[in-house]
Amino acid sequence: MIRIANRIFISESELSFTYLPSQGPGGQNVNKVATAARLVFDANASPALPAEVKNRLRGIAGRRMTAGGIVIINAQRFRSQERNRDDAIDRLVGLLVRATVRPNIRRLMGPTRSMLAQGIQKKRRRSATKRSRKQPATDD
Repeated sequence: MIRIANRIFISESELSFTYLPSQGPGGQNVNKVATAARLVFDANASPALPAEVKNRLRGIAGRRMTAGGIVIINAQRFRSQERNRDDAIDRLVGLLVRATVRPNIRRLMGPTRSMLAQGIQKKRRRSATKRSRKQPATDD
């Protein structure tokens, strides 16, 4: 069982791996051994994920998630199959942890009392400045 959040656990049987030849440096080992790991996780069919987490995961995963709700992660950072497998699991857990966090609801707020008071004070100062520049009225 892989722990995602307090009450969300994913069984390792829900994850499927395929191994393929890795790209990049590694000498002859790259040509002989399939070290890259491809993790496939069907998020839509997972009973462990609530609907709201699945919806957020769709936005977070981006192009790593297919239209059918399957998350595909390719890991080829390391030269060993085991480390790439662990890296793919860690990256999936990272995505799922981000999807479990509920975003804060932003509320439109008006100006505070102090902001209104500052605006009035500024307006009064500006008014006084302009009044002082005015020519005095003449009594004829």
